[in-house]
This record gives sequence, C-alpha cells and structure tokens, in this order.
Amino acid sequence: MGRHAVSLARVVDRVLHRSPAQMVSRRRNASHLAVLAYHGVSDPNAFARQLDHLVANYRPVSLTDVAAAVEAHSRLPAHAVLVTFDDGDRSVFDTALPLLRVRNIPAVLFVVTALLGTDTPFWWDEVEWLVAHGAESGEIRAGDPAGAVRALKRMPEADRLRAIEELRASSPAPAPPRPQLQPEELLTFVDAGVEIGSHSVTHPILTECGTEQLGDELRASRDRLAAILGVPPIAFAYPNGDRDDRVRSAVHDAGYSLAFLFDHALTLMPPADPLRISRVRVDAHAPLDRFATIVSGLHPAVHRLRGGA
Repeated sequence: MGRHAVSLARVVDRVLHRSPAQMVSRRRNASHLAVLAYHGVSDPNAFARQLDHLVANYRPVSLTDVAAAVEAHSRLPAHAVLVTFDDGDRSVFDTALPLLRVRNIPAVLFVVTALLGTDTPFWWDEVEWLVAHGAESGEIRAGDPAGAVRALKRMPEADRLRAIEELRASSPAPAPPRPQLQPEELLTFVDAGVEIGSHSVTHPILTECGTEQLGDELRASRDRLAAILGVPPIAFAYPNGDRDDRVRSAVHDAGYSLAFLFDHALTLMPPADPLRISRVRVDAHAPLDRFATIVSGLHPAVHRLRGGA
C-alpha cells in the first residue's frame, strides 16, 4: 500500500471512529462477543494501546467463560471481548504475554503443534522467502511471494506439498530458521491466564485435505497438547479460516467443543453453532482509530458493505 493510500485509510479510520455510527454500532452490538484474531505482535506500543482500550471500554472474558456461556445457552456480560492468537508466533510469548499479564487480560493461543520445539519457519513465510529469492514451481514464478502463498492455499493438499518441495529444490539457499515456542512455554501461558487451543498439526488448508489426513491433523494436535498440558484442549481455530461441513464434522468428531472462524464478524451469544464462532481480524500494529471500529463491529459492517470476504 502506497503512502497516499495509507494516509487516506487513516483519515477514513479517524472519521469512522469519531462518527455517530461508531457509538450506534457499539451500543447495538453490546450483546455480541468480539473475538479478536491476532497473529504476531510486531509493535508492542500499539498493542499496549489496544489493550488499554479494551480495559477502558470492554469486558475481556476467557475461553472458559465462553465455553460456560455456550453450555448454559446464556449470554456473556455486555461488551464482552475475547483475545486470541493464531499459529504460536514467538512474539506472543516474548511481547504480548507480559502486556496481557500486567493488565490481567485473559487470552487464547491456537498452536500449530508440529512446530513446537523447532526452528522451522511457518510454511507461508518459508514460501515467501523462497519465491522472493528466485525459487519457482509449476505456475509459481519468482518475484511474487504473496501471490505464491495465495496460489498454494487453493491447491489440493498433495499438490501444495509437492510445490513447496519443488520451491525448496529450486532455491539457491534454504529459508532461514525461525525459533518456535518450546512445549514447556505453553505451561507459562496457562499460568498467566492464556488458554491453549489447537490450530492443527501442520496448518494445512483443511478443506483440501483427504479424510485420513484431516482426522490426523485434528486428533494428533489435540493429543499432543493434552500430553503437554495434562488436559485436552476444548477449542480449535480453522487454519486460514477455511472450513466446510465435512471439516466441521471432523472437528466435532475429534472432541472439540468450540471452534473459531476467521470471517471478520462479531458473534451474538449464545452462538447458533459453537463450532462456527466468528472472529474479527486485527493487526497488533493497527492504529487505535481502526482498532476501536473493529471491536465495536463498525469496521466489519463497512467491510461487508464493500463486498469484503
């Protein structure tokens, strides 16, 4: 995004935040749960401002609170918000956890279990690095890292894995290592009020997986977390947000009682389907004007009006 586009976006965010629509949206969505879907935390100062906004204006709740409300078919306190993180980026431990802990804000971390205790990069980061450094495979050409990841996400799982191997083989050098969370660090999260959920074993696109692999991704990740934590996780976050009825049934059969989407929407409690709980997408470096409109539900509403997916 160019500098002019960024400046225009910030003006729009500021106008929306200060508009009557923001107040109306916050009031209208008071009974909805805002589940915030983060990934890494690259700007601790911006993230701290976001958390302070939540403390001042919302009611942070835990995954346990949400599960209890679902089981009782009841609502949560007005203006409830649940903080979640996908993938298990180290910055959540190093940067986000201290900021959450000092404010006593509960959260959920959805972990890609195969990466625990390794220095293996996330597959999409590896692909972007490889393509940026000249790797090619089939229709994937060097020089378009983001386009390569998008293309791979649309492929059947076997084709995606084959393409990644071809990118590795054609690259002048391997992607640099990336330290991941250690298994014992998950216990530190739990002690600090961050509950642990599954984000699959390897973060494939589940709708592109065969039945056997789909079951393995769901069950093996749950079993690995149960072995580390002493109890199995109750929640799952769909990798990339992709799901269909087959995937939803597999999540249920694997023993999860809650599952979270990536659809940029709020959820009216209790949810119509506890295995399809909406989340709003948010970056930890988002300016406060935008963050405020995301949590209130105004930004997701405008996004849908503009035809956003």
